[in-house]
Amino acid sequence: MAYLAGFGHYLPPRVVTNAEIGARVESDPAWILNVSGIEERRFADAETLVDMAVKAGEVALASAGVTASELEMVMVASGSAPLSFPGPAAPVAERLGVAGIPAIDLPMASAGSLFALALASRLARGPILVIGAERMSSVVEREPLEKGIAILFGDGAGACVMHPSRGFLKVIDSELASDGAFAEDLKLEHGQPLQMNGRVVILQASRKIPAVISTVLIRNGRTASEVPLYLMHQANQNLIDRVAQALGVEPARFYSNIRRYGNTSSASMLIAASERFASEPLPPGSPVVFAAFGAGFHWGALLTETYA
Repeated sequence: MAYLAGFGHYLPPRVVTNAEIGARVESDPAWILNVSGIEERRFADAETLVDMAVKAGEVALASAGVTASELEMVMVASGSAPLSFPGPAAPVAERLGVAGIPAIDLPMASAGSLFALALASRLARGPILVIGAERMSSVVEREPLEKGIAILFGDGAGACVMHPSRGFLKVIDSELASDGAFAEDLKLEHGQPLQMNGRVVILQASRKIPAVISTVLIRNGRTASEVPLYLMHQANQNLIDRVAQALGVEPARFYSNIRRYGNTSSASMLIAASERFASEPLPPGSPVVFAAFGAGFHWGALLTETYA
């Protein structure tokens, strides 16, 4: 048994509007909003990926009532780490004052934090800090700017503490999947612009996310209509709406902040969860589903339940 004990997030202060990014790629701000659901995003200036990860992690630890010295492990998911190695996990652990414990990198775009949560729930013998951190601005600003890519992404970090014995969300089950047949359709080569076959990505995501959510729900005797809250990777508002439609539930059940932050890749799901649980609580026993899809292709779903 494992529990989600606290969330945290950090977003850099610089706001980049559709007007600003649109001027750079000759795109109308209204068109950007229509095709993506994004109105603005955040870009880091002085902050590094590690800086943002540490700040989000500190908030999550405080929210969970866990000190860094209690941590058993740190996991950092990121598809935009600046170095091939070492990844950001070890520097993040060192900055948090816990050098010496295992610090694991998951170099996965978009689905990384979902995979990290699922793995942490299976490994937790003590508290594990899971962080998704992305500095996607450093990727999308590489020349030549691609209109269909530059408008989508933003920077930020989200975090969560997985605890073996206490928390407000109990982990019930998870399902993870990968298919390398689509590896060429969404990839980032060292120092190169991001390459994305948007049609394939949206088509596969709109099929695979509802399917994996249904798998987890059916296995646990639940229906999609019983779930009051879905927390999904914030890739594109149109995709989120498609997934809701495929499951036969109202789009309002899918928490969305993509309008304000854009696609923050593996940080997005945890940022959304941190924002959502900082506001209105859910009654005990309420199912909550996390889901993500990303490059690889990798995708999955995690079923939790609010715990008194």
